[in-house]
Amino acid sequence: MHGYQANLELERRQVRDWAGISRPQIYYSLEKLQRLGMLRAKASKEPAAGPERTVFTATPSGRAALAAALEREQWTKQRDRPAFLTWLALSWQARSGAVRKQLQNRRKFLEAELAREQATLQSVLQEVGHHYHEAVWMLSLVIEQFKTELKWLARIEKELPKRAPAHDPDYAAEEQV
Repeated sequence: MHGYQANLELERRQVRDWAGISRPQIYYSLEKLQRLGMLRAKASKEPAAGPERTVFTATPSGRAALAAALEREQWTKQRDRPAFLTWLALSWQARSGAVRKQLQNRRKFLEAELAREQATLQSVLQEVGHHYHEAVWMLSLVIEQFKTELKWLARIEKELPKRAPAHDPDYAAEEQV
């Protein structure tokens, strides 16, 4: 497919929910992969709808490079660093009432995302026809993560009135010279 088709397919599959890929990155990557011999331009029988579009196909060396990259251990040994946890770590410095409001905002966001991902899962199941597919597994994980965070958030909201500073904070101690 050509870059425009690739972008439309990524949008249709909502890939940007789990991978930071922009439209310019698609075109840059296609050009780079072609220069490296991992993609080659392929003649297309379809008329171009607008400017001439180059259709790409993977080369054997491109498929081999992808297979080798997928065997790297780094895929399995990384942690996510959600921005919300950074906010939570700094929340003790927020103005009165801001923490409760932000927790409510987070809950609303998670509920909306959970509903959206559940709908996406149903759409994917209709497309693939079974539960044993990478997209189904990925969406199932995201759904479970949202459900878990919502349970955790409910606990935090209940515990919020008991919130207190650390009893013995090492970070606040001045160095003795």
